[in-house]
Amino acid sequence: MDWLTRHAARLAGAMAAASMVLAAAPPAAAQSAIRDTEIESIIHEWSAPVFTGMGLEPSEVEILLINDADLNAFATRGRIMGINTGLILRTRNPNELLGVIAHEAGHIRNRHTLRDGAQDAGMQPMLMTMALGALAIAAGAPDAGAVLLGNSQYFGTLSALRYMTHQEGEADNTGARALEAAGESGRGLVSFFENFRSQEVFSDARRYPYFRSHPLSSDRIENLRRFVAEQPSYGRRDSPERLAQHALILAKIHAFMDHPRETFRAYPESDVSLPGRYARAIAWYRDGQTDRALAAVDVLLAEQPENPYFWELKGQILFEEGRPQEAIGAHQRSVEIKPDAPLLRINLAHALIETRDAAQLDAAVDQLKRATAMEKDNTLAWRLLGQAYASQGKEGEARLASAEMYFAVGAEQQATQFALRARDMLDRGSADWTRAMDIVFASGATQDDVDDLDRRNENRRPTIIPAGG
Repeated sequence: MDWLTRHAARLAGAMAAASMVLAAAPPAAAQSAIRDTEIESIIHEWSAPVFTGMGLEPSEVEILLINDADLNAFATRGRIMGINTGLILRTRNPNELLGVIAHEAGHIRNRHTLRDGAQDAGMQPMLMTMALGALAIAAGAPDAGAVLLGNSQYFGTLSALRYMTHQEGEADNTGARALEAAGESGRGLVSFFENFRSQEVFSDARRYPYFRSHPLSSDRIENLRRFVAEQPSYGRRDSPERLAQHALILAKIHAFMDHPRETFRAYPESDVSLPGRYARAIAWYRDGQTDRALAAVDVLLAEQPENPYFWELKGQILFEEGRPQEAIGAHQRSVEIKPDAPLLRINLAHALIETRDAAQLDAAVDQLKRATAMEKDNTLAWRLLGQAYASQGKEGEARLASAEMYFAVGAEQQATQFALRARDMLDRGSADWTRAMDIVFASGATQDDVDDLDRRNENRRPTIIPAGG
């Protein structure tokens, strides 16, 4: 599990969009997206049929795992969905988690823009009330005007709340229908809301963020319950395989997020289940008990030699212990088993680079180019690629990789600066040169800007006087 800067700009924008009119979300800087190929793969496997059932292309829906203990989730522009680890840990079964995902996907499908829509709904009555207040004051009724002005925010809030409640009902219905279309029960969606139903009577200070931004009501829950109970798939239960996957997700999040002491209490050595042994291996690694962690992972690999995530964990332990050369074999095996996972390729490339062996750099570059082809906005991959190219003395390619990194996070000025530097070092007309120019133009520059810069640079060059002239 890695804390990466991929999606940094998009995450900040998404969190801002999820800051509702009625309750501001925590600042984006206090949270971070985490990446874990295993958890992401499981969630996407569960979700894809549901997304298809509501007319969304699964590959276009991006699910971000947010490192935050609060119970919260959101959906916003760009078909981005964020799910806090705190929410995942509070789901009691896979169907509850899938129900939340279906509900958030319902917001995406219905094009609910969480912030703008609620703001528009709240601003119109608020501005109208303020205008009436100003007119009353101008007409010689200052007391009445003051009352209207004082109540303007109240009326705006009520209107925004009605708007949000309407959106929530729409997302419920869309999500429930998609679950049924995928042959999944809507029971989990209802039970998740039921489990936290009491939160609707708490003050905002005591309510979970999810229920401040997703207001509940008894009528809403009852309407949803009646609808899903009538569907043919209502009685379908989670399969043993899916229950095992859910237990593994919870164990992995706990092991990486909690203090090792807490993990050892939650998963004592008497727990010989796969999630329990997996959690303890991670906790031993995080507790500095490297030999014990590696021995535990080797036992898991003896049972499941084709599990890419066990190989990934072994490589991660060795790498973090300053043994990159030994980590290469484990990461290489994880890539061989799951070649379509860019994060696994990045792990391998990072280990290759950290050996400080120039002979390993070509292989690292190859892995990083493959990773960035699959995830063009993975900033760690671009940073490592720039590092590898610089170590090879390929300055133009290194600067282009830096331009790509800044471009991925929306830092247009820095992206343009590095792309222009790269352009001057790359062969004119080559694929890399063309890509550098694409970044320059995509960041807002025009051909006239580039021509003007070239002229100014030309004028700065010193005049060379021939010898004897």
